[in-house]
Amino acid sequence: MTQATPNTNAAREEDVLIPAVDVIEDPQGILLIADLPGVPKEHLNIQVDGDLLTLEGAIALPAPHGITSIHAEVEAPRFRRAFTLSRELDAERVEAELRHGVLRLRIPKKAHAQPRRVEVRID
Repeated sequence: MTQATPNTNAAREEDVLIPAVDVIEDPQGILLIADLPGVPKEHLNIQVDGDLLTLEGAIALPAPHGITSIHAEVEAPRFRRAFTLSRELDAERVEAELRHGVLRLRIPKKAHAQPRRVEVRID
């Protein structure tokens, strides 16, 4: 899995935050852990199109009525990150879980790409 090259025209059209992501591989597949603070499930979009995995999320942090921020470190209201998936991964069986602003995506390897134990017969 590799990070896809961002489209510079799209980046100019809308400012986005690039979430921090950890990718952990094991013999059965990969676990992708992305930090998406302030993104509720309703504003999270995960898409797989061919070999391209795209994560997008909108931050939902409304300010209380009548209060104006004098300083904001998070100015872009959206997260976006894209990855190119290996052909060994089974994009049809992606599982996602969002809890406390952390997205956990499990992408298993296809059966032919997983290690298997070979039984030895004794004659």
